[in-house]
Parts: sequence; structure tokens; C-alpha cells
Amino acid sequence: MSSVSPSAPAPQPPAGHSEPTTVPQVIIQQQASALGRYGKFLLILLVLAGLSLIGLISSYQSYFSPPGGPQERYHSLSKEATEKIAIVTIAGTIMEGEGFVKKQLDRIRDDENVVAIVLRIDSPGGTVTGSDYLYHHIRELCAERELPLVVSMGSMCASGGYYIAMAVGDAENVLFAEPTTWTGSIGVVIPHYDLSGLLAELRVKDDSIASHKYKLMGSPTRVLDPAERAEERKLFQELVDISFAGFKEIVRGGRPQLRADDEALDAVATGQIFTAAQAVQNGLVDKIGFIEAAIERAAELAGRQTDEVRCIKYSKPPASLSMLLGRPAAPTGLWNADLGTLLDLTAPRAYYLCY
Repeated sequence: MSSVSPSAPAPQPPAGHSEPTTVPQVIIQQQASALGRYGKFLLILLVLAGLSLIGLISSYQSYFSPPGGPQERYHSLSKEATEKIAIVTIAGTIMEGEGFVKKQLDRIRDDENVVAIVLRIDSPGGTVTGSDYLYHHIRELCAERELPLVVSMGSMCASGGYYIAMAVGDAENVLFAEPTTWTGSIGVVIPHYDLSGLLAELRVKDDSIASHKYKLMGSPTRVLDPAERAEERKLFQELVDISFAGFKEIVRGGRPQLRADDEALDAVATGQIFTAAQAVQNGLVDKIGFIEAAIERAAELAGRQTDEVRCIKYSKPPASLSMLLGRPAAPTGLWNADLGTLLDLTAPRAYYLCY
């Protein structure tokens, strides 16, 4: 029978010495980044590369176009051709100031390779002054550079838009309207609203002081008796009639068939909107066709084959780096408008505008 010897006692530390304490160690393994050990540095480099790319794109776009100006874009015809047909776009309501349309014209003036212009108009018109300003500068550019001009009408080319289209002058087959275009609206309007009744209900009274009663002509808050209102309307009607006579002279300059026929001109100068087919029938438009037909006609007038020229258009310059980085936008809306804007809204102004 086997016996089990008692286990020997564990050795004791010498007197005066304490037993060493074992400190547990916790090892935390950091989770690896998706981009590895140098992830943060790679992200920084990626951001810097993106900003550099934006700068390179802007530089590339500005290689053939001046910085901050209209940027040239290929539209159609030959990509290899040096000579160009330039499309100038007029879109939206026409207001005062040079604006993007004038910048397009200046771009063409400095480009010797442009041999013809296609004026693409999609506008209901605008102010008398703004419409006449663009008409004048288009005529001046075409005369200075001896450039043929062809008009391509978009969905609407009315009133001030039609006024500008008359820059084509005496040339034949140069006004093209799309099948669904609305055009015409030859006339003048001075919008005016009488708010005096509303102010009376609010117990607000216009107590303006002026050097003469005519100085307050067109005020929307002034209370007038019937005789005064009739007198004011007569004065405004005279202004409208003068501007209207000027509009008809412009139409005579751009529509030779209506120049010597006052009856035919009066029949279409009623402010009426015409369809493309009606406009052709009444001599306001030469042909129904899309912008491609207008481009072909421009090449023909320039004495070029369509495979000998490149058709280009202009776009607004790309957003600056400060805008991309979040520059705050200017406040918009009536409540944020400054005093000058609010006063401008109350000033009487003549429009070549389709309502």
C-alpha cells in the first residue's frame, strides 16, 4: 500500500523582506485605421490635392479664356477649326447695367477668330434702357468687326427681346424662331399701382414735400382727385408714346418689308403675342427652325462651310476658391433689401416687357 508524503512547506522570505506584489498589466490594442498607420497624413494630402486640382482646372479653363470673364465652350461643328461662330445668349428679364451679355460681346471683340454671331434670345423683354443698350452695342460690334448676325429665338423672344433681335438690320433670312416660340409684344408699359386706399385703411398718410406736384408723378401712395389723376396719366401717356414710336423705328430698321408699310406695322405693333407661324405670316420672323439652322445660316453669311468653323458659346466663370470654401452668400429677399432697392421699386419706369 503506497503512502503519500506530506508536501514540503513553501520557502519563507527572510525576515525583514516583504513579498513582492505582482501588478497586472492591461494591453489595449488600438484598432487599425482604414488608411493604415499614416491615415491622417493621407487625408491631409488628399485635401491639398483636391484644392490643387481645383486650381489646375481653373487655370486650364482660363488658358483660352480670360480669368473672371466668360468661359468659352465648344457647341457644335468642327472641333479642329480655328475660326468660330460665337453664340451670344440673352436669357431672362433684361435690366440695366452691362451684365453677362455685355461681357460676351467684349469677349468677341477681342477674339479675331470669330467670323459670325448667333444671338440666342429667350427673354420676355425688360427695361427700355437695358434693351436699347444691348441693341446699340450689338450693332456697334457687328459694324466694327464686319460680323454677320443671325438670331435664334427660344421659347420667348418678346418685347425688349424682339427689340434686340432687330439688330440684324436689312439682312435676309436671319430671324429664326422655333416651332413653339412666342414673339412680338411690340409695345411699352409703365407699371403703376395705387396703394393710397390701403394706406388709408392703415391710417397712414402720404405727406411728402416736393418742389412741384409733377415731382411726385407715379407715387403709389399719393391721393389724387379725378382731375389730377387724369392729368398725370396724360403726362405718362406722352412718355409711353415717345418710347413706342422709338420701338417702331427700331422694327422698321430690322424688318425691311414693314419699313414702308405703316398699316402692316401698326397691325403687329399692338402688344400682341404671336406664335412662330403667325410671326412668319406677319413678317416678324423669317423662318421656323432650331438653333442649328441659325448656325448654318451664320456660316453661310460668313462665307464658310460648316466643316471649316467651330461653333462656341460662353458660360459664366467658375466659382472662386473662396466661394467653394464657404464664403457667405449675400442676403436675399425683400426684407433684406436695402433702402435704395426699395426706393427703386417705387420709381416709375418704362418697360419693353411682355406681361
